[in-house]
Amino acid sequence: MIRIGGDALKPLASKYIWWKTPDEAVTMPERVIAQVMNIGDYSDVQSLVAQVGDEVLREVLTHAEAGQFNERSWAYWHYRLGLSSVDNVPALPARKFA
Repeated sequence: MIRIGGDALKPLASKYIWWKTPDEAVTMPERVIAQVMNIGDYSDVQSLVAQVGDEVLREVLTHAEAGQFNERSWAYWHYRLGLSSVDNVPALPARKFA
């Protein structure tokens, strides 16, 4: 579990997790972080990186759930965080049905 001060993520939560209140959204900081990583604008992504650092971003990416990232963001962040080369990005997480 990621421990980030909820107040720091509230402005991002209100913008990127619009279906919940900011207070509800920050109870799952990894979801807020993943959403900004996936669809955030440049300014918000830069703010997020400054707040949480690359290690937290790696943690969110390596524990991502199916549907949290689109292909483009998935490839970008793997490359940007040094988790893979451009030509060797792992497959997106997939839903598994029992």
